[in-house]
Amino acid sequence: MRKSIQKSVAICLLGTGMFMGTPGAVVAAGTAKPAITAADLARLPDPSTVGIRVKAGDALPKLMAHSAVLIEAKTGKVIYEREKDTRRYPASTTKIMTLIVALEHSKPDEIVTVGPRAVGAEGSSLNLAEGDKIPMKELLMGMMMRSGNDATIAVAEHVAGSMTAFAKMMNDKAQEIGATDTHFVNSHGLPDDNHYTTAHDLALITAYGFTVPGYEEIVSTDRAVFNWYNDTSKEVISENKLLWQYEGGNGGKTGYTQKAGRCVVSTAKRDGIQLVAVVLDSDFMWTDAYSMLDYGFSKVEPLPILKRGEVAGTVDVSTGAKGEIQAVAARDSVIGYEAGAKPKIEKKLDMPGSIDAPVKKGDVVGKMICYADGKVVDRVDLLATEDVAYHSWWMTIKEWWARLTKGLF
Repeated sequence: MRKSIQKSVAICLLGTGMFMGTPGAVVAAGTAKPAITAADLARLPDPSTVGIRVKAGDALPKLMAHSAVLIEAKTGKVIYEREKDTRRYPASTTKIMTLIVALEHSKPDEIVTVGPRAVGAEGSSLNLAEGDKIPMKELLMGMMMRSGNDATIAVAEHVAGSMTAFAKMMNDKAQEIGATDTHFVNSHGLPDDNHYTTAHDLALITAYGFTVPGYEEIVSTDRAVFNWYNDTSKEVISENKLLWQYEGGNGGKTGYTQKAGRCVVSTAKRDGIQLVAVVLDSDFMWTDAYSMLDYGFSKVEPLPILKRGEVAGTVDVSTGAKGEIQAVAARDSVIGYEAGAKPKIEKKLDMPGSIDAPVKKGDVVGKMICYADGKVVDRVDLLATEDVAYHSWWMTIKEWWARLTKGLF
């Protein structure tokens, strides 16, 4: 077998400790107690010591980030913010957009051939060698887990032909998402005066990522074994400690350069609520990220929109042995809302008037478009509940004739 990929099933929840870029002690998961305690916060320096002026009414006054934001991913609702629209260098959190563009413009089993420009790239690396041939999905996993700058170059050149062309794709996607105060010039995030974003834009980009097939699987994988990895163990372990330290942690990306400072995008899901926390330029990035996530989960409540297997409608089947079948939701759909601000929910079927046989159970036959206060917050696939064989009118006539003549001869 060429490869073996596994996701660790052991998850630990951070209990107490200071996190100056490296989290402290962990305890067993299983409860939703806050990861950061009042005692942890008491040991932090005052934000003013690093030039931060905390505004009156700041819900998290001990946060050490120069810019930060917390959003509910589906609605985009801002739950907490500090200087969320200030331009800053994103460092390796750039790779979130690199992953999105690559997933939308390639197939997981495409083979990427590593070119000379990727070899020996500055900064963090997967130690790729010229001529290495690696499946796209594996390369993207390695890129996100080990922050391989060389991998981002190989991906960019494979997808777009050049770094310049790939950066344009990144910028086009940013505009499409609504991250209008973002500009990329490369796929890895090494410093450039024209390479910038904001905490809010980065949150929007990350939230969008969860709508892209394959994204969550990659960003939530904490370890994998690859035969092509130039290490005796062949094992790649993620730098994103949230995956095993924070209950419900399911993705994100770390980053650091001298210009950017310490940065992290941290994401977690509980009771179906997906939160995205962005911390830019903080020496206590893990403490800040976990504090924001704790705050968010204490403020929001789950609002179910659809349940997996729920019947959403029926669809006619043309030229089928059965004329109509039910369509059911492929997965749960849940949003989070703050107490006292429950949104108005609407659901609209997006399904053709009829589909052609044959149909297999589990085929996607439509979508349910979910709205909260008039804004699209989810698109859920609707699946066929049964097989329907092809059955033409001519076959029906032949069967009718056979039954008619059976008693005559």
